[in-house]
Amino acid sequence: MDQTASPSTRVTTAVRLGVGLTQGVLLYLLQHAQDLKAWPATQPLLFAPLVLTAAFAPFVILAGVGALRRTSLIVWGLIAAAFAAYLAFHGAWNGVDGDKMPDAPVFLAIAVGLFIAHHLIQPAQAERKLVASYHGYFDVTWMHGVQMVLSVGFTGVFWILLFLGSALFKLIGIEAFQKLITEPAFAIPATTTIFAAAVQLTDVRSTLVRGVRTVALTLLAWLLPLMALIAAAFLASLPFTGLEPLWKTKAATALLLTAAAHLIVLINAAYQDGEDAPPVVLKWAARLAGLLLVPISALAAYGLSLRIGQHGLTPERVFAAAFVVIAAGYALGYTIAALRPGVWMKGLERANVALAFVSLALLIALFTPIADPARLSVNDQVGRLERGTVKAEKFDYQFLRFDSGRYGKAALERLKTSKVAGVAARAKAAAALKIKTAPVIEKIDLSKLTVYPVGRALPESFLRQDWRDDSGSGCIGQGSQCSALLLDVNADGKDEVLLASGASFDVFSFDGARWRKTAETPYVCDAVDLAAALKAGTVLLAEPTPRRDILVGGRRLFLVPAGDGCAGAESKSDRPKGPPVAPSPLSNAPF
Repeated sequence: MDQTASPSTRVTTAVRLGVGLTQGVLLYLLQHAQDLKAWPATQPLLFAPLVLTAAFAPFVILAGVGALRRTSLIVWGLIAAAFAAYLAFHGAWNGVDGDKMPDAPVFLAIAVGLFIAHHLIQPAQAERKLVASYHGYFDVTWMHGVQMVLSVGFTGVFWILLFLGSALFKLIGIEAFQKLITEPAFAIPATTTIFAAAVQLTDVRSTLVRGVRTVALTLLAWLLPLMALIAAAFLASLPFTGLEPLWKTKAATALLLTAAAHLIVLINAAYQDGEDAPPVVLKWAARLAGLLLVPISALAAYGLSLRIGQHGLTPERVFAAAFVVIAAGYALGYTIAALRPGVWMKGLERANVALAFVSLALLIALFTPIADPARLSVNDQVGRLERGTVKAEKFDYQFLRFDSGRYGKAALERLKTSKVAGVAARAKAAAALKIKTAPVIEKIDLSKLTVYPVGRALPESFLRQDWRDDSGSGCIGQGSQCSALLLDVNADGKDEVLLASGASFDVFSFDGARWRKTAETPYVCDAVDLAAALKAGTVLLAEPTPRRDILVGGRRLFLVPAGDGCAGAESKSDRPKGPPVAPSPLSNAPF
C-alpha cells in the first residue's frame, strides 16, 4: 500500500489533533456568536447547519484518517458535511416557532447515520470491493465503537482531573485556574482536542482495543441465555394472561421493540465475526432468540397498528413504525439463519449488512421531506378530521400549532377556511395561541371509581358536580384509578367521600351546595396499602381519643407520640394536586 493510503503515525497524530482543535475553535466561535446574538446565529437556517456540521462531520475524519485513501477521505468528508448540513437545515426549517436549533432526534439521526455510513464505506474501501466481507464490517464497526467509548471516558477523566486541580488551587486562594477551565474559549477546544488525542492513542494500540472488545462481547454473550429465557417465558405467558394487560401499559410497542433490540445485540455478541464457534449453550440460545424475534416484532407491529387505528399518526408513531420495519427485518433474517442447516447462524451476516443499508435509507427518508414524520402525521390527522373520523370538538388543533412544525401550521391555516362545522373557529383560536395550554375538559367522569363498602355508590351530587376547577386532589381527573370510601368521619350523620390517593385519603364533604375537600390524611413513613385494606374491609373509624394540640401564633402543632415521629404529615406543597388535565385527543401514550 502506498504512502497516501498508510500515513505514518506522526502524520495521523497531527491530522487528528488539528481536526480536533479546528472543530473546537469553530464550535466556540459559533457559540460566541449565539451569545452575542450576532451573525450567523441570527439566521437559523444557516446557523443550525453550521453547528451540526462542525459538531459531527469531523468525526468521520478522525475515524478515517490512516484507513481511507486521501481522495476517498476528502470526498467522504464533504459528503458527511453535506449530510449533516441538510438534515440540520431541514430540522431548523421545520422547527417550532423559529427555534434556532433542530430537535434532539435530528442530532441523533446525524450521529447514527454517519456511523452506519462510515462503517459501510471504510471496510469496502480497505478491501477494494463494493460490499466488504462480514469480518471486515465486524472488525471496523466494533473496533470504532469501543474506541468511541474509551475516548469519551478518557475525555471525562481529563475534565475530572482539571476540576480536581481547580479545587486544590482554590484551597489556597488561587481561582484563576478555575476561571480558565470554565471559559468556553478554553473548554470547547480542549474537549475536542483531547477527544481527538484519545482516538489517536487507542488507534495506535489497536491490539489492546480489540482485546477489550473481545472481553466485552464475551461477557455480553453470556447474558443471551438469560434474555432468551425471559423473552420465551413472557411469550409463553400471553395465552394465559391475554393481551389486554400488555395494551394497558400504553407503552407496549416501545417495550417490545426494546426487548427485540436487546436480543439482536446479544445475538451479535455471541456470533461476533462468526470465525470461532461459541459454546453449545450460546449456539442454542442464539437460535432460540432469533426465532423469538418473530412473535415479539409481530406483537409490536400489532400494538402499533391498534394505536394508529384508534388515534391516527403522530411523529412518535411514525418513528415507531420505522423501528418495527427494522425489527421485522432482523426477525426474518435471524429466523432464516437459525433454521437453515449448515454453518451456525451464517445467514446472520447477510441480514446484518442488508439491514444496515435499509436503516440508513429509512433514516434519510425520515429526516427529509420524503417521509417526514410531522408531514405524515399532519396529513393523517387532518384527513381523519375531514372524513369525520374525529369530531371537530375532539380534534387536537394544538398539535398542528405547536407540535408539527411548518406542516402543522400550514394545515391550521387551511382549516381556518374549512366548511366543516366548528372547525374554522377552533382553528383560528388555536392559531392565535402563544403557548400550549391544557385541553379543555368538558366533563370529568368519576362513575368508574371503585367504591367501598362494596355495593355502595357515590352520591349523585358528587358525580354531577363540575370538577374542572382545582379540586385539591390528584384523584379528580379523567381516567382516575383511585378508589372511593364512604364514611362518616365527623359524626354528623352524613357520609363523606374519601378518595384513596397512594397511601393517603383526600376527604370531601358536602356543604349543601358543593363537595369540597375538607381534610386529608398525612403521608406516613411505612406506606399503608390502602387498596388491599379497602378490599379486605379493614378501613374503620377509631374511637375518639383525648388530645390537646399546641397553638403557636394561631397555628396548630400536632403532638405525635414518641417513636412515631416519622408519621407526621408532609407539607401540602409536596402533595399531588392541581387542576385536572384531560388526555390529548391523540392519546397520552407514546405509541
